[in-house]
Amino acid sequence: MILYLDASALVKCYVTEPGSEEIRTAIQRAALAGTHLISRVEVAAAFAKAVRTKALRAEEGKKCLIRFRKDWPNLIRPGVSEMLVAHAHTLAWDYGLRGYDAVHLAAAHLWQDSVGDNVTFAVFDLKLWRAAREIGLLPFPNNLDSLLKAWD
Repeated sequence: MILYLDASALVKCYVTEPGSEEIRTAIQRAALAGTHLISRVEVAAAFAKAVRTKALRAEEGKKCLIRFRKDWPNLIRPGVSEMLVAHAHTLAWDYGLRGYDAVHLAAAHLWQDSVGDNVTFAVFDLKLWRAAREIGLLPFPNNLDSLLKAWD
């Protein structure tokens, strides 16, 4: 499996919450795992927010960040290009996505085109998950809509 992780999926690798075990298992099974360069900022910001909101203690947040920094070089990172940004621009409009979500979707889609094989798109945002399915990516987890209801 070729696995693309958006920031919401990456955070679950380091912070135990619903979906964490599924993501960790998917990463272990993946032949390749990647994300976009912007995930570096998004994941650090998510850890900082978790500390600010007291979802994580400061020392836990720092440990998550250190582990993430250590793992970062192991992730494939499709590059930023005018083609990627133009594709994200279109996806943002067509699917009503936030900017960085559209960039993640475009990066995974272009990666799939470049490798000529299916890319599994790991995400925990239902709107982005549905858009991934619509453009031909394999959304993960495959039952996100029912999982989100169960986790509420």
